[in-house]
Amino acid sequence: MNQAGVNEKYKVSPFYVFFLIHSMQTGLGLLNFQRDLAKATGRDGWISLILAGLMVQIFIWLIYKIFSIVPGDIISANNYALGKWIGNFFSILFIIYFFVLGMTVIIGYINVVHIWMFEEVPSWALALVFLILIYYIHTGGFRAVTGITFLSVIVSYWLLIVPIYGFKYADFTSFFPVFDHTLIEIMKGTRNVSLSMLGFEMILMFYPFIKNAETSKKYAHGGALATTLLLLFIYFVSTVFYSQKQLALTLWPTLTLSSVIELPFIQRFEYIMVSWWAIIIIPNMLIPLWAASRGVKRLFNVQQKYPLWVMSIIILLICILFFDVNALYILNKIINPYSVCFIVLYLPFLLVLISIKKWRKRL
Repeated sequence: MNQAGVNEKYKVSPFYVFFLIHSMQTGLGLLNFQRDLAKATGRDGWISLILAGLMVQIFIWLIYKIFSIVPGDIISANNYALGKWIGNFFSILFIIYFFVLGMTVIIGYINVVHIWMFEEVPSWALALVFLILIYYIHTGGFRAVTGITFLSVIVSYWLLIVPIYGFKYADFTSFFPVFDHTLIEIMKGTRNVSLSMLGFEMILMFYPFIKNAETSKKYAHGGALATTLLLLFIYFVSTVFYSQKQLALTLWPTLTLSSVIELPFIQRFEYIMVSWWAIIIIPNMLIPLWAASRGVKRLFNVQQKYPLWVMSIIILLICILFFDVNALYILNKIINPYSVCFIVLYLPFLLVLISIKKWRKRL
């Protein structure tokens, strides 16, 4: 066993880190990231996407650098750098972040289902279906979580037919002129799209579950690169399909793009896309809630199923007591600045503390 107490039989091959990272980054943000990006940077959104992709690569390197010094997970790293009590405090903040992220994805997808398909179905009923599925997968351990993640990526790439079909109505002159936005606007777009590329930070919890974890670094970088290339492709198609004003006003550009597909045997292709998106979105619900419940298990030495029950009840109560659109708005207001602070500011700070402590021990 390693410092995080993970037996070898529960670990997965380094290759699967590609899918764990890539699936976490291709969730709800893929349906509407173009809108905020178009508002900030217009045709130059591709520059913001590349910068955001580079930032993600840097932070993946940071995470692996931290674990090269302190093997384990974020809880091990926090305790090493800050001591037990302060370290546990920051670990609890990470657990809250993972939980809120998972809850935001669940409520966000339910909102999409309400808008595009079944407005009358209660939010709690849809949430209950997903939570039962999540719990069932969790009972199989992290290997089951990884298997579902792998399948969700493999069986979903056929949906690229949607942006490819969009080329049929493309006006390539809409992509020009380029480089007509200021650096401040480009950086604002980078900040907006960075929220759509979150998910790589789940390595902070599942790192101990990877066999020869240090060798998985290239797969983590590869997964993030695949996401960046996918976002660039979808943004390029959206830019030449919509006018700039349309793109800035369309709430769900990717789904709206799918509504133009005409097939002899399917009238409303967007129904198929929204339904199939459940397969894509399940890892986005599954992995954060697994990370949060795993964190509680590590901190308080309880079985992982108990915190998962509590989290599921909280999510159900929110769906029952609050209308999902309002709840989604509040959750996004919480998760956006919170995630930026923790990922962009805390991880470099943690690496500096760990490096200083390691240097002092050598003296």
